Amino acid sequence: MENDHLAGFSADVLSTVARQALTAGDASTYRELLVRGPGRRDSGRLLIDVQPRQLLLRPPAREEYARAMLAGLWLWHDWLEESHRISQSIQTATGSFWHAIMHRREGDFANSKYWYARCEGHEIVDSLAAYAGSIVNNLPADKGLLRLVRTGWDAQVFVDLVEEVSVRAEDPRLASLVELQRVEWRLLFEYCVRKAAE
Repeated sequence: MENDHLAGFSADVLSTVARQALTAGDASTYRELLVRGPGRRDSGRLLIDVQPRQLLLRPPAREEYARAMLAGLWLWHDWLEESHRISQSIQTATGSFWHAIMHRREGDFANSKYWYARCEGHEIVDSLAAYAGSIVNNLPADKGLLRLVRTGWDAQVFVDLVEEVSVRAEDPRLASLVELQRVEWRLLFEYCVRKAAE
């Protein structure tokens, strides 16, 4: 489903600009494990002047979650530096989560693991483990993928798998890792929306 990242968002929460940012792009949006170069110009122009408070139809209940939403939108469109500027200023597990994803997608795997360690036990981890388990359990057995969900979601193993696959263009696990990456993004973004709108 092309707009699967929009699942769970009702029109009475997200602003027009947030919905535009979520639907901007094409079939290749957020489908690269590693980002090489800046994001697309059209998405950059869309987001450049957006302030966190503009992402919801009413003022955010918790500003840090609106900022986290904006970090996620920049990341969705492969603008890593812009996302990084925001996520590193959010001193919560959620900010650390976006920070970890950004470093993983730039290929700074050790730094990504550091930030993932700072958000262990985040509220979305159980949901992420359930989704990941359903994806992995429908695939042919693969020791690496099975390690990922053996005891729940293991972000450290996910980083290792992305690093392995990123140097093997024809790796059969690529599509599964991209799907997992998109699920991770969606769950974290949905969480930020809920918290910002409470």
